[in-house]
Amino acid sequence: MKSHLKAGRITKIFITHLHGDHFFGLPGLLCTLSLQSSPDLNKPPVDIYGPLGLRNFIWRSMELSHSQLLFPYTVHELVPTRDQCPAEEFRDFSYLDRDEVSPEGAQGRILHLDPVEDSYLLIEDEQLVLKAFRLCHRIPSFGFVVEEKPRTGKLNVQKLKDLGVQPGPLYGKLKNGTAVVLENGVTISPSDVLEDPIPGRKICILGDCSGVVGDAAMKLCCEADVLIHEATLDGTQEEKAREHGHSTPKMAADFAKLCKVKKLVLTHFSQRYKPAAQRGEGDTGITKLKRQAESVLDGQEVTLAEDFMTIEIPMKK
Repeated sequence: MKSHLKAGRITKIFITHLHGDHFFGLPGLLCTLSLQSSPDLNKPPVDIYGPLGLRNFIWRSMELSHSQLLFPYTVHELVPTRDQCPAEEFRDFSYLDRDEVSPEGAQGRILHLDPVEDSYLLIEDEQLVLKAFRLCHRIPSFGFVVEEKPRTGKLNVQKLKDLGVQPGPLYGKLKNGTAVVLENGVTISPSDVLEDPIPGRKICILGDCSGVVGDAAMKLCCEADVLIHEATLDGTQEEKAREHGHSTPKMAADFAKLCKVKKLVLTHFSQRYKPAAQRGEGDTGITKLKRQAESVLDGQEVTLAEDFMTIEIPMKK
């Protein structure tokens, strides 16, 4: 409610894992969005993505609280694998929806791991691709990568002029991928006069985890513009961090370095780490986490996430 983001602009919500501090607030968020919305029968549903069991939780929460939303929602569930957490912590929630009827529209897709890609395809349209990949935590957890598709390369204007094509409608056709035939009968294909495609931007988010499962994460996060990675405890607490399924700044930076990412953003800090202005007796300065990550990345600047932080990622040219 404190965010500058308008409720109507939220069309998709992503849940990394089913620990209470990461998803108990979801029913309340949906109700808040509903209070800030106007009834619209033609409004597309809010898509919610998260681990298996999430749909049943949202449905039961809404039923028990007699909550009615002014917009539809659809829950798409990711089926985890047993190697994403300790064996004794794994739960199979596939039985939850078998004998129950969820509200109309709430039923979404059940997404299984693609054995070839080692990832989950969530969304793909003309502009972007969004995938999930497996993380290791105390319970199954997922990371997400959002990547823009490459844009059409620039027209080689000089080459076009050399071919006798002057600026005009034919330029637009070639830019849009359509071959053109000149008055002299010569056919020019877009590939003849277009430069290399312009890569899109890529953002990767790794929530609670002590590592990744499989090879997909490294491939998907390779050369990301921004990698957001949890760093719950500092390097002196690595054993404790791993025991509880979490990461240190060094662990996050090692992964960032391996993936050759352009910018690392650390998040999910233990309450023991405080900014200088908020430090009390027994607290540790949060800049310690920043220094530990930067030492791995040879001085490359690391950002410490804050609530409502905005990071601008320029389009590539």
